[in-house]
Amino acid sequence: MRPFLFLGTRAEDDVAQQEYDAVLAGTGLHPDELVRVRLEADPLGDVDLADWSGIVLGGGPFNRSDPDDTKSPTQRRAEAELHDLAQRVVAADFPFLGACYGIGVLGSLAGGVVDRTWGEPIGALPVRLTPEGVADPLFGVVPPVFDAYLGHKEAVARLPDGAVLLASTETCPVHAFRIGRNVYATQFHPELDAVAICDRIDAYSAHGYYAPHEQEELKAAAREAMVTEPVRLLARFVELHARS
Repeated sequence: MRPFLFLGTRAEDDVAQQEYDAVLAGTGLHPDELVRVRLEADPLGDVDLADWSGIVLGGGPFNRSDPDDTKSPTQRRAEAELHDLAQRVVAADFPFLGACYGIGVLGSLAGGVVDRTWGEPIGALPVRLTPEGVADPLFGVVPPVFDAYLGHKEAVARLPDGAVLLASTETCPVHAFRIGRNVYATQFHPELDAVAICDRIDAYSAHGYYAPHEQEELKAAAREAMVTEPVRLLARFVELHARS
């Protein structure tokens, strides 16, 4: 099997490793089958799509809608590299699954708008599939309504040209969409379980996702949530796109 490429942007080693381990577990892949590049540490370099079965992009603290003068050189480089890759992926209709940060990367393509209108606090919320989501080869593996962990400052305010809306919450109209047949973005995190989201709540306590006094309350609520379905998307993505 040609390996899958995993792209991460988290500078915190423990959180970055936990994310990668979670994606490994969810996909059922071995480390040599899911090759990781940490974009916050190294340039992406040349990516020959023919070498890979598909690409998975994780989440992270970068926001496409951050004011340009607040973006670090690393963020600007990663955004430029991912924008170029996204254009190539869409042009080739190459298998791509971007979780959370994928919304900023894919949602800002032609005609799309990503801004701060539909941010949601960290926690678990019901996600509802559209009719197109129910019929989708990837999203059809999860129920029409399922709980998912999320937490984001930005979201898609207008879908890119030709994108198909697949899922929403009551407080964010775009939680997943597809471009072409094989290119996907989710606002929620399919890889997260209760332990991982509590660790991220701690790791990003100074990033403005919540007020300091909310930290323990958010973790308690996350532990009580029943989030079981989103991780199935990872294994289904591999099932659909693994190729020799």
